[in-house]
Amino acid sequence: MAAQDVLGQTARLASSSALLQVLFRVVTFGLNAFTLRYLSRELIGVVNVRLTLLYSTVVFLSREAFRRACLSGSAKRNWTKTINLLWLTVPLGVLWSLILGLVWLHLLEVPDPSVVPHYQAGVVAFGLSAIIELLGEPFWVLAQAHLFVRLKVIAESLSVVSKCFLTVTLVILYPQWGLYIFSLAQLLYVSVLVMCYVIYFVMFLGSPEATKKSFPVARVKALLPIFVEDETFVNWKEARLTWSFFKQSFLKQILTEGERYVMTFLNVLNFGDQGVYDIVNNLGSLVARFIFSPIEESFYVFFAKVLERGKSVKDQKQDDVAMAANVLELLLRLVLLIGLTITVFGYAYSQLALDIYGGSMLSSGTGPALLRCYSLYVLFLAVNGVTECFTSALMCKEEVDRFNFVMLALSFIFLCISYFLTHWYGSVGFILANCFNMGIRIAHSTHYIYDYFKESTHRPLTGLLPSPALLLVYIISAVITAFSEVLFCCDKGWMARLIHISTGALCFAATLVTMFCTETELIHFVRNQ
Repeated sequence: MAAQDVLGQTARLASSSALLQVLFRVVTFGLNAFTLRYLSRELIGVVNVRLTLLYSTVVFLSREAFRRACLSGSAKRNWTKTINLLWLTVPLGVLWSLILGLVWLHLLEVPDPSVVPHYQAGVVAFGLSAIIELLGEPFWVLAQAHLFVRLKVIAESLSVVSKCFLTVTLVILYPQWGLYIFSLAQLLYVSVLVMCYVIYFVMFLGSPEATKKSFPVARVKALLPIFVEDETFVNWKEARLTWSFFKQSFLKQILTEGERYVMTFLNVLNFGDQGVYDIVNNLGSLVARFIFSPIEESFYVFFAKVLERGKSVKDQKQDDVAMAANVLELLLRLVLLIGLTITVFGYAYSQLALDIYGGSMLSSGTGPALLRCYSLYVLFLAVNGVTECFTSALMCKEEVDRFNFVMLALSFIFLCISYFLTHWYGSVGFILANCFNMGIRIAHSTHYIYDYFKESTHRPLTGLLPSPALLLVYIISAVITAFSEVLFCCDKGWMARLIHISTGALCFAATLVTMFCTETELIHFVRNQ
């Protein structure tokens, strides 16, 4: 597939994934607002922090390394051996579920049954849901490698809608069921997700469309583990790369979910405070993650297909190098501007957003400070997502192994900083520690990108330098909206709030106009892709 075609399909995959993330975050956003009126903060804290951490840890440690390794390089490969390798995620998931399930049941603090009933059933259900989701991993990787955009959109949309419908129904009818509600909803979510992929491939394989596309898998039976006589069960090159990524994924999970591990294992916040932190965290990441995560996931595939892993820039096709460098530069500029916009306007509108969303329970206390810090954290998330996306797609096995040592040191430093900052600044300390963590990771990735392109004429890191005019508009907007918040928000009535909102809208419009005038190449890229 030509590099230009890969870019077009990758952009469509990223935009579709972004729309999915909008759906997920908006639904979670609304669901939290709804359940706050029926259930306790403690119950929400246990579900959204403790049990979700169990599920995400099992899934991430079981499949992330396999995804990275099996999506590297061309889609033309020995898919029988790749599928065999991917099925190893299931026994690995069972092992992690058993180990972590015992930890969650016997080593961690058990919530008060009168406040959070059926905790043991919740642990079992969320561990089981992780195993069920891993059953669909070969189907997901096959679809992702061949850029089946529509399948992903339909599967994940149906699963989210099903989960939310069941949750709302049970919360209204049986609020006393406690964790049974969220356990059943989680099991339904993963079951619908896996069944969508299975049904699609059962119908697709052997069809005229599959034959026309010369799809590498001809029948459904080929999607199951197969022993081929006189051949190895898996591709050992992929397996060794998977092991390298596994060591990295273990550390990356600690860095990504570090604050939840500190909350869960060190008990620095009670379950109620954990619930508030998670709600604010979801609100803060509503815009950030529905854009940055799909971009990172989709353009990882692009860079892995266009450039060959482990080769220097001089040994690559120069047309592909030029395209990859241009795309990386524009992606960096795109996420930087999005991050700056959220940071500037998020500071002045955090308290108003929390007051509208959850009333005084969220807008008083540490809620506004949490959301303001998160607005700054979004900027770090934005840049780190794209820089690590590129480095993960290009690093050879030895470079991945070296990076693992960096991640190991970062994990230890991050956990220590999180613990001390939380004792000094409360839940805000988690976000400050995350900013430090992301800053170090960005420094490592940008150093790799600089070294990679230094022997060429391309300088994609210039994407991190916005135009002076736009930077000036951001500074002016930050000052104006900050004064507006002091004067009109948030206890002076709705008319004052509307004035504050109008002030922000005018500043935002001025920012957009300046952006359209100064970032013409970026606008052209976004429109065409």
